[in-house]
Amino acid sequence: MRVAGAAAVPNRRATEEQFLDAAERLLVEVGYAGITARRLAEEAGANHGLVHYYFGSMEELFLEVLERFTDRLIARQRTMYASDAPYIEKWRAAMRYLDEDRPYHKIWWELQAMAWSRPQLQQRVARVHGAWCDAMRDAVAEAVRRYDLDRAGLSADAWVTMIVAVNEGIILERLAGIDRGHEALLTQIDQWLSALEREANARGRGKEPGRKGSKRQRVETVGDGQSATAAPGSTPRQRRRK
Repeated sequence: MRVAGAAAVPNRRATEEQFLDAAERLLVEVGYAGITARRLAEEAGANHGLVHYYFGSMEELFLEVLERFTDRLIARQRTMYASDAPYIEKWRAAMRYLDEDRPYHKIWWELQAMAWSRPQLQQRVARVHGAWCDAMRDAVAEAVRRYDLDRAGLSADAWVTMIVAVNEGIILERLAGIDRGHEALLTQIDQWLSALEREANARGRGKEPGRKGSKRQRVETVGDGQSATAAPGSTPRQRRRK
C-alpha cells in the first residue's frame, strides 16, 4: 500500500502540471471566459473530473497559472536587475520584455479582469503586482540615488509605482491593438535616462561630489503599503490540497 501511495503523489503532481500547462495555453488563446473544465481536460489529455478534485475551482487553477508564470519571469527580472550594468541598460532590457512577454501580459490582464467582479481573488492578484514592484525596487532606488532624482521629491517607492503604472497602461493598450504615442514616449524616456547616466558618469570621475563623505544621506523610502505586505518576489501558489 505504501508503494502505491508513494507512486500516486508524483502522478498527481504530473497531472496538475498538465492542467496548468494546458490552462496557460488556453488563457493566451481564448481567455478565461472561453475555458470549460472539459475543454481544459481535452487540452491537457486528462480526466475533466480531476480539475475540481485537484484545484477546487477553475478560478484557483487560473490563479496558480498566473503565479507560476510570474515566478519564472520574476526570477529573470531579479537576475537582470542585480547585474552591474547601468540602470539605462536594465531599463532597455525591461522595455524589450514588454514585447517579448506578450503571452504573460495576456494572462495577467485576463486574471485582473476576472478579479474585478470577484473580490475574494483580488488579494492574490495584488500579490503578483507587489512581486513585480519588489523585483525592481532596489534597482530603481539605486537609480534615484545615482541620478539625483530624489531632488524631485519622489521616493523610490513612488518612482516604482509610476513606472509600473506606465508599463501597465502600455501593456493594456497594446493588448487592445493601441500603440499611439508609445514609441515616442519610450524614446524620450530613453534619451532622458541616457542624459542622466552621462551626468552621473561625469560626476563620478574621481569620486561623486555630494555623495561619499558628504552629509547628504540616501533618502529613506516609505512603501505605499502594497508591495510591502508581500515578501520580496513572493507569489505563493496557495494550492488547495486534498
